[in-house]
Amino acid sequence: MNILFRGGRVFTPKGVLAEAVLVRDGVIAEVGPERDLARRPHETVDLDGGLLAPGFTDAHIHPVQAGLERAKCDLSEDFGLDTYLAKITDYAAKNPDKEWIDGGGWDMSAFPGGLPHREHLDFLDRPAYLIQRDHHAAWVNTRALDRAGITRDTPDPADGRIERDATGAPTGVLHEGAMDLVGLLTPRPTSQDLLDALADAQAYLFSLGITGWQDAIVGSYAGSDDQLPTYLAAARSGSLRARVVGALWWDRTRGAEQIDDLVERRAAAEGLDRFRAGSVKIMQDGITENFTAATLEPYCRCGGTGLSYVDPGKLRHYVAELDRLGFQVHFHAIGERAVREALDSFEGTDPANRHHIAHLQIIEPSDVPRFAALGVTANLQPLWATHHAQMDELTLPFLGEPRSSWQYPFADLLAHGTHCCAGSDWPVSSADPLQGMHVAVNRTEPGGSVHAGYPTAQTPFLPGQRIDLAAAMTAYTAGSAWINRSPAGAVEPGRPADLAVLDRDPFELPPGEIWTTRVRMTFVDGEPVYERP
Repeated sequence: MNILFRGGRVFTPKGVLAEAVLVRDGVIAEVGPERDLARRPHETVDLDGGLLAPGFTDAHIHPVQAGLERAKCDLSEDFGLDTYLAKITDYAAKNPDKEWIDGGGWDMSAFPGGLPHREHLDFLDRPAYLIQRDHHAAWVNTRALDRAGITRDTPDPADGRIERDATGAPTGVLHEGAMDLVGLLTPRPTSQDLLDALADAQAYLFSLGITGWQDAIVGSYAGSDDQLPTYLAAARSGSLRARVVGALWWDRTRGAEQIDDLVERRAAAEGLDRFRAGSVKIMQDGITENFTAATLEPYCRCGGTGLSYVDPGKLRHYVAELDRLGFQVHFHAIGERAVREALDSFEGTDPANRHHIAHLQIIEPSDVPRFAALGVTANLQPLWATHHAQMDELTLPFLGEPRSSWQYPFADLLAHGTHCCAGSDWPVSSADPLQGMHVAVNRTEPGGSVHAGYPTAQTPFLPGQRIDLAAAMTAYTAGSAWINRSPAGAVEPGRPADLAVLDRDPFELPPGEIWTTRVRMTFVDGEPVYERP
């Protein structure tokens, strides 16, 4: 079957062109003038003045976890203690038989100092476990603490912290590895629950034009179960239509002995068309807001330099062995010390393995050129590079200068020739690539954002680090597809017809209106998988 896309412009590796695209049997056959392509028998998709783009690939995302949270007490579209409590109360009333009230999506900036309290949830007749939007903390009530046996005498785990009051009593916030003290006690989702969560997430991502992704944690973390069996089952049944790479979780409580297990887990996905497991995810530090991001100098006002979850000396040996075995290594690195430790571990590795570092909130300037020099990809999460409340109230006061000005240096990375890909970290933040592109171009909050009413939301954040729309869209398409070794990612002959039809051409909009663009239709292998009502 032939499909002719006409009536708009096309984002191609050669630029934005006023041409048509002919798809034949699920593959892009020709890109050129409509008068030439229309001579072939075809069905027509009228772009109606919009833009035809490659299907987007999200290079850092957590769809199964997002799907589970969407089915639980989901606070991600709400903001503020009163609103949260109303949502939690309603959810508890509608689910009287649930043993736990679990879910998540609360924002640190909704609470003084970024910290809710267990007493806010003690009205519930059941234990509660609610994961923070960033997935680096959990909010629990007294019943949950009692269920886990957590008291003032419980020591902090090596990779986390129990938030305490002045008397040493737990306040109800568990940071990083401490989340598992309660999270692993919550009811386990069934295999069908996990498959349903993946199906729900895939449908939602198709509605945003996303046709592929890298799941950034395939393993057991923060109270969640291993998603590898879910992906294997979905890929074998054909229900997984997107092109997916799973980043296998590096258990930071173990060492090199787990590498044999990772090899076996990778082998379990061999031969599958839609899913591969050739990446390994190493979380090297935490986040700035709770002072677990690894920094070179102490945080202002509170001291401390954060956590390096994997010993940097051992890290080099682990990465060298993973590289030798042909694994791609996918780092989480927020603080400038963690970024440096990750870069140091890549010295001498093979660029053909397409290693990448995600988040990159703070990069000490002398480390910026090292990405291109080492052949390491910068995995950007653009939505975070704004003056949102969490940045202004919980991050900037504790980073100080010059470190505050080293954040999210997208333009500097590109200027040094760094290969870039992009992702959302959904459900941490919106999965919508067009909102991410808006922030990359403007360094301001998208106009429709939950936080758009914040006083400084429309003040550009480090505006010298803006990048143009073509660079941002390339990161979300060809850049991320390359990281995944996906054959898609560009509109050019011979590529799979994984395509997104946008309702307008964002290249013709004022930069401040990029966020208004929506996806009309999404295609995978030339077949429609989403059409906006």
